[in-house]
Amino acid sequence: MPSFDFSSEADMVALKNAIDVTSRQIDARYDFKGTSAKVELNEKDKVITLFGDSDFQLDQIKDILFPAMEKKEKESVKRLDHQTVQKISGNKVKQELKIKIGIESELAKKIVKMIKDAKLKVQASIQGDAVRVSGAKRDDLQAAIALVTKGITDFPIKYGNFRD
Repeated sequence: MPSFDFSSEADMVALKNAIDVTSRQIDARYDFKGTSAKVELNEKDKVITLFGDSDFQLDQIKDILFPAMEKKEKESVKRLDHQTVQKISGNKVKQELKIKIGIESELAKKIVKMIKDAKLKVQASIQGDAVRVSGAKRDDLQAAIALVTKGITDFPIKYGNFRD
């Protein structure tokens, strides 16, 4: 019986590349000279940290970072969980952007419900941080892919691991 998985994995190489591009642009910009503006990626904890002199400067850094991320991996900005802006030493600020990996249980339940409500001839089950869809015909599986990619637009979901 053919099956495939819906999952959500961040391309860490593309993300690191986007961070490097952003860091180079920050170093080259005249309005950032002599400031504490910088971007750091903690790959182990999957956190991007933005440093700046003010909230306005953090917004400018995001205006550089987000298009760079989108260019490297489509819809990757939707994966970020924005934390609150924190004040550090004096007038400096920082903000952490947590990178969400995998499909959370609420979203997985929503995907399974969406597939069941469509009355397609497939079965959807939650497998850890992925959703496995299996059915008798490839056409039914492709209909499930079309349904979910059209229905879920607020989080990047990929399908793969197709087995015949």
